Amino acid sequence: MKRLLSASAIAMIAAVGASAAHAQQAQTFYPQGYIGGDAMFWDLNPDQGSSRDDVGLRLRGGAQINDYFAVEGHLGGGGSDGPVELDYLVGAYAKGILPVADEIRLYGLAGFTEVDFDIDRESGFSYGAGAEFDVAQNLSVGADYMRYLDKSDYTFDAASVGLRYRF
Repeated sequence: MKRLLSASAIAMIAAVGASAAHAQQAQTFYPQGYIGGDAMFWDLNPDQGSSRDDVGLRLRGGAQINDYFAVEGHLGGGGSDGPVELDYLVGAYAKGILPVADEIRLYGLAGFTEVDFDIDRESGFSYGAGAEFDVAQNLSVGADYMRYLDKSDYTFDAASVGLRYRF
């Protein structure tokens, strides 16, 4: 009986230790850096005249501070529609995150962007929203929609889809 009790106690201690080790392994340490690349489908919509749109590329990177907040930067460019060519966009944003499940997150972005077209350069307040889905431990796919500029004579928006790698 004493041996059975000792064996049970040892098995229980081992199970608790293994459980704690597994929980510690699954724990995320912050801040957590990330980088990503996206196809960016942009649209320049003047109040008067026809809309211009094309596809460019966007790089993004940031640091997730905790489960609910990150800071993020965007660098994008490319694409041309007639007389309008997107030379670059660069911006910095605060990112609010809503974890829906362990592998799914919704987020909102708000910050400041400078956009340079061959016809104009403007900067201003930007905002958007998106979602991400983890496909591997450090890799996720996502999509978002951003209003990069909202000026009195035009708006500049972009929908993006791409990959993000966390390190």
